[in-house]
Amino acid sequence: MGIIRAQLFSSLDGVVEAPEKWHFPFLDDDMKGSVSDLFTGADALLLGRSTFQIFAASWPKLTGDQFLARRINSMKKYVVSSSPDLLEWENSSILDTVDHSSIENLKAGHSGVIAIAGSITLVRWLIQHDLLDELELIQHPIVLGGGRQLFTPPIRPDPITFALISSTQFSTGVLDLVYGRTAGR
Repeated sequence: MGIIRAQLFSSLDGVVEAPEKWHFPFLDDDMKGSVSDLFTGADALLLGRSTFQIFAASWPKLTGDQFLARRINSMKKYVVSSSPDLLEWENSSILDTVDHSSIENLKAGHSGVIAIAGSITLVRWLIQHDLLDELELIQHPIVLGGGRQLFTPPIRPDPITFALISSTQFSTGVLDLVYGRTAGR
């Protein structure tokens, strides 16, 4: 059975929205490697509609000797959407119903990691329904003062517990924090 692992860029104040506007000054080779590891270690992508559209507009244009682009373009991609017209990107499928059974079936069909990049609404939904196995927050040393946050109340009425799997500090002060759901879900 596969596991679902989400990777999000985060500010110190918890903003995960539009990292393309604020994270690049902190990007170094180590962080690039960590981000790449998510995609190279996964056997599929699960994305929300908005993130899928952003990825589909850029990744297919990156070709040639770019290993990561070839990897992402060739891997199986699942998009949560009711719009079948999104499937112009190779190896893409629609998940028009996202519920426990559709996610469990997706995990059962994979033996490795099903990666999520961005897709705030989808990640929040997976956390709320105990379906996210690992959460990787790449926390940047910046306070933005506004923007969408991953953890805005209400998430759930009961606490959600995670255990720290790994932590890495990059030379830019960015922390790469990987958490796994604890057994007492």
